[in-house]
Amino acid sequence: MLILISPAKSLNYESSLSDKNFSLPYFEKETQELVKELKKFQSSDLEKIMKISKKLADLNFERFQNFSSKFDLKNSKQAIFVFDGDVYKPIELEKFNKNDFEFLQKNLRILSGFYGILKPFDLMQPYRLEMGTDFKNTSLEQNLKIKNLYQFWGDKIANYLDKETKENGDEYIVNLASEEYFLAVNENKIEAKIINIVFKEKKNGSYKIIGINAKKARGLMVNFIVKNHIKSIVKLKEFDCDGYSFSKEMSDKKNFVFIR
Repeated sequence: MLILISPAKSLNYESSLSDKNFSLPYFEKETQELVKELKKFQSSDLEKIMKISKKLADLNFERFQNFSSKFDLKNSKQAIFVFDGDVYKPIELEKFNKNDFEFLQKNLRILSGFYGILKPFDLMQPYRLEMGTDFKNTSLEQNLKIKNLYQFWGDKIANYLDKETKENGDEYIVNLASEEYFLAVNENKIEAKIINIVFKEKKNGSYKIIGINAKKARGLMVNFIVKNHIKSIVKLKEFDCDGYSFSKEMSDKKNFVFIR
């Protein structure tokens, strides 16, 4: 069972959590290809393209300019210790033991517009590049022949997931990623069955997805899976954190719905 989650915009390279063990991004070549073009942008270009503030644009301009062709523990840190958004805060890494981290590394994959896909212990240099970024009328469209990152990654991410699930004997992929990121995965290229996890709560008499709460719930689900070393789809239905419970009525074979 392979678990997919989205990255986070917030990064924390000052985190006290660390480990001497690491792996390297699988799509390192593709990331370097993107960096080569992104280094051509000025801060003002990034501000416009990425729809971010001047302060964030300046920060990411420096990140791209300083990006190294080599990854080491001086310029990088393991991805799972860096991402610091709403999905990641409920993952209690400080309580994980060696077996938990081994389970995490084997079973969790992080989708990324910049790295394609990351294992938790893959070294990651700082970046910000959302999967939905539009590159129409920029040098990336001219030089790489892409209008967006979905075109850039094509079927590469799906082919990677298909190969890995087959090698590991995983029958299922548990999708805890956002729609923006999961759109980068061509399901038709993957033989494993995909289970989408949906979190809803009752508001004004009906059940709805509340974005910020759904993000936190995804992190809670990751934490639940890892701490219990869950390998069975059936066991997923036992998730009962923060008031959520599995809804048999709202769920089907492809979508597991949890409500509160």
